[in-house]
Amino acid sequence: MVTPLRVFLVVLFGVLVLFQTMSLPGQFAHMAKEDPEMAYLRWPATAVTVFWLLCVQVVIVATWKLLSLVKSDRIFTEGALVWVDAVVWAVAAGWVTLVGVFLYVGFKATDPGLPLLLFLAVVGVSVVGLLMVVMRALLRQATTLRTDMEAVI
Repeated sequence: MVTPLRVFLVVLFGVLVLFQTMSLPGQFAHMAKEDPEMAYLRWPATAVTVFWLLCVQVVIVATWKLLSLVKSDRIFTEGALVWVDAVVWAVAAGWVTLVGVFLYVGFKATDPGLPLLLFLAVVGVSVVGLLMVVMRALLRQATTLRTDMEAVI
């Protein structure tokens, strides 16, 4: 399953680059023209969404590296923890900015729809982040057990 996953990771990474460079800046420029009252949000919205995609790209690269370690049977090493940490930090950075956007929109909103959607996203990213912390702890335990078993043998 490593090869198909890598194919999809490459496709996803490419689509994210396309969004970062063309789609999102163009979309926010169009929105600024259509609604001049909200035009001041063009650059902050562009920066935040591009940053979120960058966080996803960090997760993709770290996943690629972890897949390399799985393929070479070196996943239960200290080196793997570095890449899991990269995932945890990328998710945490995305979460912090998402909470900031949620609070900003929540205090300014006149309709509950967008704040509720953002709250759902905050909860979802929280679950992913905490799951990664648990997975990191499990990887740490497995690495320790494997090291101990190798020392005994």
